[in-house]
Amino acid sequence: MRLRPVPRLVALGLALGLVMALVPCRAQARKIVRIGVLSTVNPRSAPFLVTLEQRLRELGYVEGQNLAIEFRNAEGRLERLPTLAAELARLDVDVIVAFGTEATLKAARRATSTTPIVVVAIDYDPVALGYVTTLARPGGTVTGVFLRQPELTAKRLELLKEAVPGLSRVAIVADVYTADQLKEAEPAARSLGLRLQVLDTRTSPGGLAGALEAAHSSRSAALLILASPIFFHERARIAELALRHRLPTMSVAREFAEAGAMISYGASFSGMFRRAADYVDKIVRGARPAALPVEQPTKFELVVNLKTARALGLTIPQTILVRADELIH
Repeated sequence: MRLRPVPRLVALGLALGLVMALVPCRAQARKIVRIGVLSTVNPRSAPFLVTLEQRLRELGYVEGQNLAIEFRNAEGRLERLPTLAAELARLDVDVIVAFGTEATLKAARRATSTTPIVVVAIDYDPVALGYVTTLARPGGTVTGVFLRQPELTAKRLELLKEAVPGLSRVAIVADVYTADQLKEAEPAARSLGLRLQVLDTRTSPGGLAGALEAAHSSRSAALLILASPIFFHERARIAELALRHRLPTMSVAREFAEAGAMISYGASFSGMFRRAADYVDKIVRGARPAALPVEQPTKFELVVNLKTARALGLTIPQTILVRADELIH
C-alpha cells in the first residue's frame, strides 16, 4: 500500500505543535528558585552568608539565572522580624533560611505554616523549644543545622584557664541571647575554681564598651564572650576593647580570633551554612522537611591568635598549641 505524502501545511502545523508542547517543559526546567533569608543583625556580606551562596552555586543555583535570594535583615531590632518574615511569606519563596537566634525562627513560623524553613540554630535548642519533634524526625516544616552552645561553655572556660596561668577571675559579657549559656557557665566555673563576673550589656552603663571597662576596673584577668548575633556583629570592636583593657579573650567562633580575640573554640559557622545550602537543595528537589533529620556539627575548631597573645605579654602553653587547628601569627 502506498502512503500519501503529508501536505506541507499539515506538516508545518505538526512541527509547531511539537515546539509548543516543549515550551512548558523548558520553562519548568528554567524555573527560578526563590529563597528567603531572614537575619537578626548580620549583613548579607557576612562570611557565612557568602559561603551559603557559594555552596548554592556549587549545587547549580546562580543568582540572576535560576536563583533569586530575598534577604531581610532586622539590623538588631527584633521587633522588625515579624514584618520582615511576613514579607518573605507574601513573596511566596520556596524556602526560608532562618539563622542566628530563636527570634528569627519564631517570626518565620508565625508568618507561614506551609513554607519549608531551614534553620541554622546557633544559640537556641529547637527541640527543647518545640519547633521540631526530634532531631531524627523533625516533623512539620522546620529542619536544618543545630549547635548546642551551652554544652561548649565549660570547654571554653577550661581552655581559657589553661591558656592564662593563675587565672582565678573571669568576666563574662552577656545579653538577651545568652541566658542558656550563662546557666552552664556558673557550675562549670565552680568546678574549675573560677569566679565569674557577669556583665550584661543591657544594664551596663555604656553598653558593650562599659561592660569591658567594668571588667578591667574590677581586675578580672580574662574575658569570655558568649554566642550572640550582636557580639558576632561587634567582634572586631570587642577584640579591640579587650586588647586595650589587657583582657585575654575566649570566644565562640574562628571569626572572633580572626578579628583579634586571643582564642576561639567552636563549630565552623561557614560549615553549618554549607550544610544549610544542601538542605535548601534537597527541599527544592522535592524532599519534605519533616523527613530530613536535623544535623549537629561534629567537628570543633580551636584557633589561637598568637599576635594578640604577644601583645598581651602571654605565652600560650604548648599543650594548647599542639591541639590548635590554626595559629594566627
